[in-house]
Amino acid sequence: MRNTVLLWLALGLVSFCVLPWHMTDRGITDLAWATDDIASTGLFATVAGQWWLAPTGLALVLAFVLQFAVKAPVRRAKLTLATALAGLFWMALQGLIIVRAGPRLFETVLTGEVISAGQAGMGAGAGLCALALLFVATVSLSQSGKGQGDAFVVSTIGLIVALVGIFVFFPVMHILVRAFQVDGGYSLTEFFPRFFSSDIWGLACLFGDRSCGVAINSLFLAVMTGAGTTILGLAFALIFTRTNFRAKRLLRVLTVLPIITPPFVIGLALILLFGRAGTVTEFVADLFGLEQTRWVYGFWGVYFAQLLSFTPIAFLVLIGVVQGVSPSMEEASQTLDADRWQTFRYVSLPLMRPGLANAFLLGFIESLADFGNPLVLGSGYSVLSTEIFFAIVGAVADPAKAAILAIALLTLTLSAFLLQRMWLGKKSYATITGKADSGQNASLNPALKTLCYAIALPWAALTLIVYSMIIFGSFVKLWGYDHSFTFTHYIRAFGIDLSSGRLTGVAWDSYFTTLTISSIAAPLTALVGLSTAYLLVRQKFFGKDAFEFSTMLSFAIPGTVIGVSYIMAFNFPPIELTGTSIILIIVFVFRNMPVGVRGGIAAMSQLDKSLDEASITLGANSFQTVRKVILPLMGPAILAALTYSFVRAITSVSAVIFLVSAKHNMATSFIVGRVENGEFGLAIAYSAVLIITMLAAILLLQLLVGNRRLRRADRVQQSV
Repeated sequence: MRNTVLLWLALGLVSFCVLPWHMTDRGITDLAWATDDIASTGLFATVAGQWWLAPTGLALVLAFVLQFAVKAPVRRAKLTLATALAGLFWMALQGLIIVRAGPRLFETVLTGEVISAGQAGMGAGAGLCALALLFVATVSLSQSGKGQGDAFVVSTIGLIVALVGIFVFFPVMHILVRAFQVDGGYSLTEFFPRFFSSDIWGLACLFGDRSCGVAINSLFLAVMTGAGTTILGLAFALIFTRTNFRAKRLLRVLTVLPIITPPFVIGLALILLFGRAGTVTEFVADLFGLEQTRWVYGFWGVYFAQLLSFTPIAFLVLIGVVQGVSPSMEEASQTLDADRWQTFRYVSLPLMRPGLANAFLLGFIESLADFGNPLVLGSGYSVLSTEIFFAIVGAVADPAKAAILAIALLTLTLSAFLLQRMWLGKKSYATITGKADSGQNASLNPALKTLCYAIALPWAALTLIVYSMIIFGSFVKLWGYDHSFTFTHYIRAFGIDLSSGRLTGVAWDSYFTTLTISSIAAPLTALVGLSTAYLLVRQKFFGKDAFEFSTMLSFAIPGTVIGVSYIMAFNFPPIELTGTSIILIIVFVFRNMPVGVRGGIAAMSQLDKSLDEASITLGANSFQTVRKVILPLMGPAILAALTYSFVRAITSVSAVIFLVSAKHNMATSFIVGRVENGEFGLAIAYSAVLIITMLAAILLLQLLVGNRRLRRADRVQQSV
């Protein structure tokens, strides 16, 4: 392992001496930073007077010397670990204390012209130095005997803990600390009365005509949405895997359409279909002589929209789980004289419990964090996400109130997480082992098949109607008023001057920016999410439960809060990212990472640990086992993580509405701007192009990832 440590130390030393330590305005590729005293290398800045950078360079040099000066491996590893941790601690400390305006702590001690001038945020050199010190520390920790001496596992844990700490806890703490702020100061006694107020936890709706608190409203909606999306997702997964339904491909397209829809489009479509003057409402009123109502506004409208929006998440999680149930177990059940319903009830369904629990948890959290649907359809039904938004951007901004509401939301999420763990318990759900497993899954009994059709097909038909209306709306002058056919919206958004080849449409810039950022964020999200799932399912380490919950933190908090907390945390040193494309990539990675985590946990729970043990027995290390054994069996989970992270990066609005800039404008921000200006046709046309783009991307990902081959029957069918 010493060679690995030496390689990381060499990278750190080169970064300290050659690369810019501070942020550069024009990027690292523009070598103008080399002549800039402020954004020069760590070595040059130290010589020029920024003495507080020297300890980091000394830590790298000392660790390098230790590799040759100390012969005992364990003692060398412990000394190197201590040196690397000291270097990391000093980097964080000096970065937090000294900002652009100079030192913000210990001002009476830290004096002098150079230190009073302050420093910019950390750049490429500092980032690579920190990464090098982190891996030197984790490899040394494994070399000292921790983590069973597995450097890959220990390094992966260290990296993910560091990333979650920096890009989840650090920004969230900036806004949560505001919950204790009162009149410019901080008070613990003022927090509890505000947190437990009836406006948040009130139950008046159960005893009269008054409304409940926003937390109770959010809880009821989230439970209903989690249950509804899980049932719908399971019905679709069973139809795909256990029936001979002829239109499976069309059904598959309809199951992913809602998740690739830009914000506000589903809500707008539902209003124009089922609103007081909607097409369906007027038709039903004229046909049956009923009074037109506003039922689509309020709880039922939001619930309806969330079912349409979040069912694909449950489906993407559950289809891999349903496929993973071993046919041999179902055949054994039928051999023992159980019918198809008993086999499903007592064998198949219990083995799907991890997938069902994870699908419900994702639907529950998505409902809590949903911003667009309650904003458009909520009317008088207030929920936490919209209340937080208005507390931040309302006429009277109240960050303390927003933080208290965010803590209430986290309380609901933590409770759901603990209940899920209690329901799953300590049971094993492994069905995929190293043994050959031929045969096919048992088909559904007629009653269950009919029930699945009755649940899924009406939902699919409604989805088809909604999206037909969306496409229709992009080709008319003014949806709902003037239905004259026109291409004006598409030409204005994506026009091309054929004579010069110049892109004249107003949407091109945000379109290409969105695709670029989403294409970078998607594989990073899948990598971090599935790596985390591997650690949670396959490894045992201290603080595992807290680590698992921390991965869900960014997913549980509304995107608006995440966006504001990122501005608070990354608008000044030590990490300055606002206005760059990097902050958009990071917020997408850690906002969508939980889907990869939950999908990976659900799929990996079915992979027997004997597969890992057999691989290691044959001489493979942990990295080779993951690459050659586990990953080929994780096709559905990989596809779910890639698909979801890519489309959510394109369709997310609340998390990026505060983070976009003139140089890096996202498609959702562009669409929201057009909606605010009343240009609905242009917004819908842009949305239609995005939907087609994402459908093409999903099909491409399906081809690249391929299908998981679990049975001999699968291999025979593919060879034929």
